[in-house]
Amino acid sequence: MPSLLGLSFLRGGKRRLCRLGPRTPTARSGNDRPRRSNRTSNIGNRNWKGLGMTRVIETRGITKVYGANGTAVHALCGVDFEVERGEFVALIGHSGSGKSTLMAILGCLDTPTAGTYALDGQEVQGLAGAELARIRNHKVGFVFQTYNLLPRADALRNVELPMLYAGLSRKERREKAMDLLKKVGLEGREHSLPGTLSGGQRQRVAIARALANTPTLLLADEPTGALDSKTGAEVLDLFRELNAQGNTLLLVTHDPHIASLAGRRVEIRDGLIASNLEGAA
Repeated sequence: MPSLLGLSFLRGGKRRLCRLGPRTPTARSGNDRPRRSNRTSNIGNRNWKGLGMTRVIETRGITKVYGANGTAVHALCGVDFEVERGEFVALIGHSGSGKSTLMAILGCLDTPTAGTYALDGQEVQGLAGAELARIRNHKVGFVFQTYNLLPRADALRNVELPMLYAGLSRKERREKAMDLLKKVGLEGREHSLPGTLSGGQRQRVAIARALANTPTLLLADEPTGALDSKTGAEVLDLFRELNAQGNTLLLVTHDPHIASLAGRRVEIRDGLIASNLEGAA
């Protein structure tokens, strides 16, 4: 399985050069939200002061470069980005904008070339693979466009998988997986194989799996991309319900309509945050 512990992302887009030298605040982030003056950060420490209680994501100057010298591709050019606990944020951008690269870094599936990233108050940009895998399993719940379910395992076993990696007992896994499938509206389909479920039902299994370890962050990459409009709207309604229950959600999309349903819409363009709009439309 391309697993919760190590999915890779396709990286494309045109070659671009990052701005060199000092940047103005607008060039650096495009973030028109005022920063809190009473926040302190201790870059040299693993935990940043002032982040643990409310801020789930905070990046400063995140840069990602693929290749070197004449073949270098600058996917991210110094991204400053924040998500508060309990927010529903949509990250929007066209192909090649850098959104998939940023999502991979935020989900601890990749590491930045430069810059700092604190997830739930812990700096993660310099951690090794095994530690990143542990953080992914405990802190991040992933929902993908193509579901990434085990085809020969029923819905119950698919939802149990992250809890198996986390070391929960068989009884604990079974009880929690049953509860989560009920929560996403799949009571009675626990023993159905993915191939016997509709696209919307498979995505609901994937959402239940993402919630299995009570993650700090739900990270959804084009979660309605493989669904018809009616089913996609139902899945988005489920995300909004989960957010209303206190879950922090970051949804990556290229669709402005889907982005408009989030509480905040952040556009990434040419490796930089281009706009940051509050409030669902």
